Amino acid sequence: MTPSVTTSAPITPLTPTLQRLAQHPADGLTPSEVATRTGLSAVTVRQYVRHIRESLHCPPRCKRPVIVHRLISEQQVAPPTADRPAPELSSDQLLLLRAVAEHSDTRDIALAAKLAPADLRAALTQLLDDTGAQDTTQLVILAHGWNLLTAEQAQPARSGASR
Repeated sequence: MTPSVTTSAPITPLTPTLQRLAQHPADGLTPSEVATRTGLSAVTVRQYVRHIRESLHCPPRCKRPVIVHRLISEQQVAPPTADRPAPELSSDQLLLLRAVAEHSDTRDIALAAKLAPADLRAALTQLLDDTGAQDTTQLVILAHGWNLLTAEQAQPARSGASR
């Protein structure tokens, strides 16, 4: 079994320098784009990203959408604003959206989205098309702008006698 993407331990708040740098990925920039925009070397940007990831308690292979989701969820960067209205997504698509934001491993994403691993690529392609996102990092950023990844939506509504 793959270890959890993040721990339940509280994050280590980012320093002002790390917050400034973390805003770039949260705005959708890749590490190479961050290096170009800031004038920092690619090595320096990778070191900063590693420090950010460690502060968020994300493992070394944690993917950008998960890091961006944690940065926004933990209010370490300015939240994105929606530039267009949220599309109508099915409950299955919302489940997949959350899985992409919370898991880095493909099998973990499929499991969390209740999909067969063989069906994940097609479902994800459809979700990207339906949202107009160019990749999963932009998908997570857009979803935060649309308030689709808020804490209230973390747990699906329970039915039955759960009082």
